[in-house]
Amino acid sequence: MEVVTQAISSVSSFLARTPKGPKIRYAVVAGGWISQGAFMPGVAQTNNSVMTVLISGDDEKTKLAAQYGLKFYHYNDFDKFLEADEADALYIATPNWMHRQFAVPALEKGYHVLLEKPMEVTEEDCEAIIAASKKSGAKLMIAYRLHCEPGTLNIIERVRNGDFGDARYFNSCLTQNLMEDNHRAKHGFNAGPIPDVGLYCINAVRNIFGQEPTSVQATAQKTPGSKLSLDDTFTVTLHFPLERTAQFMVSYTQNAVSTYTVTCTRGYVTADPAYSFGPGVKIAYKAKRDTTTETKEFPVVDQFGGETEYFSDCIINNKEVECDGEEGLLDVRVIEAIRKSAEGGGVEVKLPHRVRSKRPTLDQEKRLTLAAQPLEWIGRDSRPPSKEKN
Repeated sequence: MEVVTQAISSVSSFLARTPKGPKIRYAVVAGGWISQGAFMPGVAQTNNSVMTVLISGDDEKTKLAAQYGLKFYHYNDFDKFLEADEADALYIATPNWMHRQFAVPALEKGYHVLLEKPMEVTEEDCEAIIAASKKSGAKLMIAYRLHCEPGTLNIIERVRNGDFGDARYFNSCLTQNLMEDNHRAKHGFNAGPIPDVGLYCINAVRNIFGQEPTSVQATAQKTPGSKLSLDDTFTVTLHFPLERTAQFMVSYTQNAVSTYTVTCTRGYVTADPAYSFGPGVKIAYKAKRDTTTETKEFPVVDQFGGETEYFSDCIINNKEVECDGEEGLLDVRVIEAIRKSAEGGGVEVKLPHRVRSKRPTLDQEKRLTLAAQPLEWIGRDSRPPSKEKN
């Protein structure tokens, strides 16, 4: 068994791509809103990353490629791209149900992959992506941008250190007014508010508590008068070990709210805004311990540049990635349980016991200056999804 393990390890380290220069070369897969408005501008803020390729199913995105001086491939030519030597890593920002079809062949070819969240639709799909990473030894990171954001890391550190006593209860609200013609409104649950924005609440409480939930209860509803063709609002309760509880509400039909509160035995901490990014967004919190209150406001940072710089550093220096495939899988299993519960009218869905050793730490913090926003949006589904001003 030991001989076999060593042989597999040797093959894996051979297949994983070695950077050709001092900066990691990224191919961007999908040129929609998140790529155009956040990732692509953010790369230039890093000290160790560049873009070389854009891959899209929209031929109009050749204009976007030209804007950045990138080579363009259509989705249909993805295999040709994989055989070329024009990138070290991929940033994949397709709809989540298309992640596996791009991530698995790329990882098996030894390309490192920065994969947008949620990781995929099912646990089976997530496991296939993780297996591809292990097969080649290529690094896989799920794009949890807040795992490098200073305010978020500060809250996680302080709560888990017991600065406000024992954390008992987590409550969160994350809402937006989605544009009716946005693709997120056209694919049912898989593009709906739970995998799109509810994932932030799930990931936040998992890491603040430092535990994995043991059961889920969820209800779904459609807001009266809503033009969206899916359940647009969900309320969720998660139960954790040690009798800890989390509740959150997410919606596509409400004014923008981005906040959470962690209630502890000696105080509380409220983050507002908690999950947002972009111009003017300073993650901030108000906290109380016993009779002492405080407020903290953190700088506007380029969260996408930060996560990219972190991942590139892991590749260059062969470091373990904190927000790896397991982190993505653990969120997806909760999303799947929420779907089952909501479809059953709020029935409790039990989750198998899981323990995760990796958690975000302060040494992942990145404070990159926010990149300038694009002057125009190119191609279909490239505008910001919310009716609120972005």
